[in-house]
Amino acid sequence: MKIFTISLFPEMFESYFEHSMMLKAKKNGHLELEVVNLRDFGLGPRKQVDDTVYGGGDGMLLKPEPVVAAIEYAKEKLPKAKAYLMSPRGRTFNQKFAQELSREAELILVCGRYEGFDERIREFVDGSICIGNYVLTGGELPAMSVIDAAVRLIPGVLGGEASAEIESFSHGDNLEYPQYTRPDEFRGLTVPEILKSGNHAAVEKWRVDNQKG
Repeated sequence: MKIFTISLFPEMFESYFEHSMMLKAKKNGHLELEVVNLRDFGLGPRKQVDDTVYGGGDGMLLKPEPVVAAIEYAKEKLPKAKAYLMSPRGRTFNQKFAQELSREAELILVCGRYEGFDERIREFVDGSICIGNYVLTGGELPAMSVIDAAVRLIPGVLGGEASAEIESFSHGDNLEYPQYTRPDEFRGLTVPEILKSGNHAAVEKWRVDNQKG
């Protein structure tokens, strides 16, 4: 998957994608991530990207000219990509949405800042994504969450199809069953005997019965 991300703080992505599964995905060719600085498309000598709100109000809005220019630049590189704003007014992100995005070959994510986007910018994207009913300082953390959730579902990233299939929310709203490791007893808390029985059918039934939906 090729992902192009637009952000005022591209350095925020550097450390996260240089570790663990995301680094492995990059090395194995499952993920190609490019992050461009929105400021590069800013206006005038000060590279302005935001301005005051018509009608009054606190805060600043991201201007349409630099954001749309950045989106068009991204689409030149990824012509088949759908573009999404990271916005609280978007479609709520969940596992089903992550599965949909994991099947895309190309993707463009635009991170908001300040009071959000000039409304006209929405005419130049395919949709918006919201990761929950709470407010963050910017769209970078939501974008990283979307990328992580989608990329780990690409076949080969986790090393086995079953790993992703049995995880929480992979089938509707069910949560993954409880899991245990050694020791058998910890401060009076013990591992269920059925999990140590070696009876695979019984273990599977226990796991199904203990999924929470």
